[in-house]
Amino acid sequence: MANSVSARKRARQAERHRQHNASLRSHVRTRIKQVLRAIESGDKDAAEKAYQAAVPAIDRSVSKGIMHANKAARHKSRLNQHIRGMGA
Repeated sequence: MANSVSARKRARQAERHRQHNASLRSHVRTRIKQVLRAIESGDKDAAEKAYQAAVPAIDRSVSKGIMHANKAARHKSRLNQHIRGMGA
């Protein structure tokens, strides 16, 4: 347990930031799952709309330091591959 006043404040801030980051991470994961559900249902238009909504959320998580840029690029690339594969 933190003993000094500054250490207690730091612990409070860390917990607040952790909860905020968890919320942002959850939002991104939800957007990704929405795309995957649309792909599984076979609805290409819905998948494309969900993808268009997911990309800004993924990019925002990178700019906020929630997700690494390479991981974001990998998610976007794989989702896009699945959507393109639906037309074939």
